[in-house]
Amino acid sequence: MAIFLTKDSKVIVQGMTGSEGQKHTRRMLASGANVVGGVNPRKAGQKVDFDVVSETHESSTVEIPVFGSVQEAIDTTGADVTVIFVPEKFTKSAVIEAIDAEIPLAVVITEGIAVHDTAAFWAYAGAKGNKTRIIGPNCPGLITPGQSNAGIIPADITKPGRIGLVSKSGTLTYQMMYELRDIGFSTCVGIGGDPVIGTTHIDALEAFEADPDTDLIVMIGEIGGDAEERAADFIKANVTKPVVGYVAGFTAPEGKTMGHAGAIVSGSSGTAQAKKEALEAAGVKVGKTPSETARLAREVLAG
Repeated sequence: MAIFLTKDSKVIVQGMTGSEGQKHTRRMLASGANVVGGVNPRKAGQKVDFDVVSETHESSTVEIPVFGSVQEAIDTTGADVTVIFVPEKFTKSAVIEAIDAEIPLAVVITEGIAVHDTAAFWAYAGAKGNKTRIIGPNCPGLITPGQSNAGIIPADITKPGRIGLVSKSGTLTYQMMYELRDIGFSTCVGIGGDPVIGTTHIDALEAFEADPDTDLIVMIGEIGGDAEERAADFIKANVTKPVVGYVAGFTAPEGKTMGHAGAIVSGSSGTAQAKKEALEAAGVKVGKTPSETARLAREVLAG
């Protein structure tokens, strides 16, 4: 089991023919993802060859067709996941195209998207019945180790296991995967740190709670907004599995944007300390550093 992404997922890449799209499509293929097509209206009908070296160091060439639209790609391949690497000024239209095609999962890697654009396609998905789950934007995507990889998360730093990870930060996602690599993960989801995102901590917590192969949830948040406080309320009311947390930004100065566009503290609102207290009140063990958080996770699993 896993959440959102499995070995049966069929992945297409919007923007596959661009430099970033090609680089990460090759990495996804190498980690075992079933990439079945790319989308670029200007290059429809072409095919792209990828020289892939697998994790067992076997080399092969994989030929991936390019389709003119998401709908055509779905109709031809049965794709159920799209990973979006298009430039920020075209991202809104790319996501709306994916929503119109009712693809179940759209992973938006692109950063620098105007908040207005993100709010528009998020609202559009809702108006269309939320048939497309959006992860991101400005996120590393998600990986189910040993099964599939949709995005830019390195596949060789951990193994399959029974920890579920949801994180606002890409870099901290990688660090936590590495720190707990000997235990392994069911699925790791990077939700992104923009002020408006699709899938939230709560969405992932709910899915991990329902996943029989996830024994422990690690949740990484950061300063700014109230997402972690709302997640704490959800955990208190709905989550029976142990949750370990980390909140980035304990030393962040007030009123200064730190890293992600959503990471800004105003007065006492959105501080790391306030989030830590809210999570601890919900029974979450919270580390002051990533390494301490990993240690707490080990202690919880050890019983």
